[in-house]
Amino acid sequence: MQKENKGSIDLTRGSIPGGILAFAIPLFLGQLLQQLYNMVDAWVIGNFADNDAFAAVSSTGTVVFLIIGFFSGIATGGGVVISRYFGARDEDNVSKAVHTNFLMGLIASAIGTVAGLILAPHLLVWLGTPDSVMPHALRYLQIYFGGVSTVILYNICMSIMRALGDSIHPLYYLLFSSIVNIGLDLLFVAHPAFHWGVTGAAAATVISQGLSVILCLFRMCRIKDYTRLDFKKLHYHSHMMKKVLYQGLPAGIQNAVITVGNLVIQKNINSFGAYAMSGMGAYSKIEGFVFLPIMSMAMALPTFVSQNLGARQHHRAKKGAVFGILFGMITAEVTGLLIYFFIPYALKIFGSTQEAVAYGTIHAHIVSLFFFLLAFSHCIAGLMRGAGRATVPMFVMLGCWCVIRVTYITIAVKLHPVIQTVFWAYPLTWSLSSILFLIFYLKSDWIHGFEKKRN
Repeated sequence: MQKENKGSIDLTRGSIPGGILAFAIPLFLGQLLQQLYNMVDAWVIGNFADNDAFAAVSSTGTVVFLIIGFFSGIATGGGVVISRYFGARDEDNVSKAVHTNFLMGLIASAIGTVAGLILAPHLLVWLGTPDSVMPHALRYLQIYFGGVSTVILYNICMSIMRALGDSIHPLYYLLFSSIVNIGLDLLFVAHPAFHWGVTGAAAATVISQGLSVILCLFRMCRIKDYTRLDFKKLHYHSHMMKKVLYQGLPAGIQNAVITVGNLVIQKNINSFGAYAMSGMGAYSKIEGFVFLPIMSMAMALPTFVSQNLGARQHHRAKKGAVFGILFGMITAEVTGLLIYFFIPYALKIFGSTQEAVAYGTIHAHIVSLFFFLLAFSHCIAGLMRGAGRATVPMFVMLGCWCVIRVTYITIAVKLHPVIQTVFWAYPLTWSLSSILFLIFYLKSDWIHGFEKKRN
């Protein structure tokens, strides 16, 4: 592995497993830090506020991800464009792609703020949020989306650095953000002088993310080579913006449609009351740890595949894809087994009531043994994005994780109105998407996608 800049890894050279793991481990640690401070958020709210406040913060995750997930997907797709030119050593287009992605981040920040503030109250009503939870949930989302530009720009900057092979500095900035977020949580929510509840939790997130954006920009503007961010070069390059949107919009739409399916599930969970909401909210914090190996590898594969295809190292891209998929599936299933056996004890960390723990345990026992399918789907989706085939995961997940999932919920819950019916929506749709992804992976010529587009 040859390093371009300090902290940056050239994934087109050296050991394939070593290169992927060297890039993915900081991603894993970063995701771990994020989950830890999410858990602290939940722990502080669960222990220093009432059940309605905890239910509010827990149940707003799908609403937040509907907006954030869309723009994070665009950032991921834009990163694929950067990685491809970086692997091809095309310095001029790397610079244009970096500045186009950052310009897109500025535009997305404005759109995300307006969309979040307008949609939040309507989505909470549509979700059937209980009256006792509604004021807390609405206040949390208003503050969060009021400062959502910090979150969007943070994701854009992270995507740019990772596309250039630098997963180390994003880890440092995430560590800083986590420490600040935890400190502000304890101050704003737990300290008697403040005791702000959901207001404090939202404010802590916005402030910590904003400080991290400043650190990212400081780093990106001080790089000495062609990957440097220079605000004087923030021009609109129509051809590059089209490429960013071509790769990014399918990923953003994919995240959004997955969230729509999850919103339908959340709406059905809400119908079982505040304890079901709290139980699922607490479980989602635990489940986030299961996603660490899955998402770390799914985030590493687009960069690895795109850099190597840009350098026309097709065999290396194939070998790396196989390693990444197998690694993601095995680690996800091992983690799923741990969740299956220890979930009742883990849920009690959040001060959950006996009723809430029961709901969370039921869900874990239904889905956790199928995590290998979730890992397979995410890793193949990452591989396809890295190969420039971003529309494939979009259509597969639109069909399986949105249309089929929503159809199943709509019909099955009426026939068998118990919460277990809702929870089975996940493993059923993971299985379907895995079958489709496997067929496409084996039958399509995804490895030569970039060459076909050039011709």
